Amino acid sequence: MSELKMEKKHFLSGDEAVAYAVKLCKPDVIAAYPITPQTVIVEKISEFVAAKEMDCQYLHVESEHSAMAASMGASLMGSRTFTATSSQGLLYMCEMLHYVSGSRFPIVMVNANRTVAAPWNIYGDHRDSLSQRDSGWIQIYVENAQEALDATIQAYKIAENSCVSLPVMVNLDGFVLTHTYELVDIPNQEMVDEFLPSFTTTNKLDFNNPKSLCFSASPEWQTEFRYQQYEAMEAAKKIINKADEEFGKIFGRYYGGMIEEYRCADADYALVAMGSVAGTTRLVVDKLREEGKKVGLVKLRSYRPFPKEYFQKLGRRVKAVGVIDRDISFGYEGAVYSDVKGALFHPGAQVKTINFIAGLSGRDITKEYLTEMYQKLEAIDKGQNIAEVQFTGLRWT
Repeated sequence: MSELKMEKKHFLSGDEAVAYAVKLCKPDVIAAYPITPQTVIVEKISEFVAAKEMDCQYLHVESEHSAMAASMGASLMGSRTFTATSSQGLLYMCEMLHYVSGSRFPIVMVNANRTVAAPWNIYGDHRDSLSQRDSGWIQIYVENAQEALDATIQAYKIAENSCVSLPVMVNLDGFVLTHTYELVDIPNQEMVDEFLPSFTTTNKLDFNNPKSLCFSASPEWQTEFRYQQYEAMEAAKKIINKADEEFGKIFGRYYGGMIEEYRCADADYALVAMGSVAGTTRLVVDKLREEGKKVGLVKLRSYRPFPKEYFQKLGRRVKAVGVIDRDISFGYEGAVYSDVKGALFHPGAQVKTINFIAGLSGRDITKEYLTEMYQKLEAIDKGQNIAEVQFTGLRWT
């Protein structure tokens, strides 16, 4: 292995892995506001700044809303920016999320997934980020600390692509990823510099090239601006896949771009999962395969943009699909399930589906629960009457 390809292994939490990724990406401005379980990210970055290991402007702001406002102001001046948040903090900055995406500022933010109130707690599910589905942010979900580091680096490559120019939210599960430790490969700076060039943009304030940014648009033009956002999000599909492919060539780690399949080539039954539960599901798939069951895992990395083309094809390949949602859209079903089901069902598709609501507010999704999910997929395929929406591990029925 050449000098350029050398990496260093460290025993890190997911939060710390993100902080090292940010350091390697050389942002100009960090807007920091602590909230559990994200706090360690901005604390670790502050240590890098204090030790002069990072050359950037570190802003300790008074709220999450201010964190995104400051990030937007910095990006408006042409600076590479970073911030992080979680749960109620993400909801508090909701107004600014739309300002940022509509103004086409390629900010990268890490969200430590945590349930939202009330009742509140500090443990993880996806209700915070999924509530911002329509804010115009690219959303990527990671399985472990290594992917958290790698996805943060990839996020800048995606966001800053001139065909995209959209903000990216990298999501990692609260506590089960943010605060647990594992061996993580930290690339050297030369490797990241090879992958991620310096940030340049024309979408900024410039006295030599005056323009209006973040302006009002009348009804005559509002639709055209929304169409441009739509086109950019569609373009991001190819850019996400391309960025992952380029990343793999340099770092030796590939994540499948928008989707990562596990043992799905001949599967009759597949579970769709986002985040850390994908790791446990792999173990269950291996065990059931040993028993002769044709099961597989579809790990959904990119929730927005959504890979509908993939699921349209999946609907022709498998007999039944289950979707694990760590959220619930009250009055209907899980948000991820709605999107997956909408793509699966098209002319010619005979696939059956179940929505598994699991892992809310940090409740464990055990191997036993996952095994039961595959059993229910087989049962519904064989004609048994099973409710479409299943609350996994419910204390009463």
